[in-house]
Amino acid sequence: MKLTYHNVSEFCIRYEVEESFIDTLFEYELITIRIEHEKKYIRSDELTQLEKMVRLYKELGVNPEGIQIIQHLLHKIERHQLELQQLRNKLNRYEDF
Repeated sequence: MKLTYHNVSEFCIRYEVEESFIDTLFEYELITIRIEHEKKYIRSDELTQLEKMVRLYKELGVNPEGIQIIQHLLHKIERHQLELQQLRNKLNRYEDF
């Protein structure tokens, strides 16, 4: 699948956020920014996550440090859910014997 990119400035205008907020998310390694011809771009596959982060920031007043913690915890939960599902699958195989 070919990656597509969206202009950060256009995103900021659409969602009414400062580019400095996006830069901060990049500094915290929460998003990937590509710079080309002095313009910043974000990967299309990261837009959904970025939209969630903007909502946390604007609607709930969560600062970038808080967003980083939330993202970390959500990833940890996802890993644990995957591990739990794998363990359930193994248990089901043993129960079938």
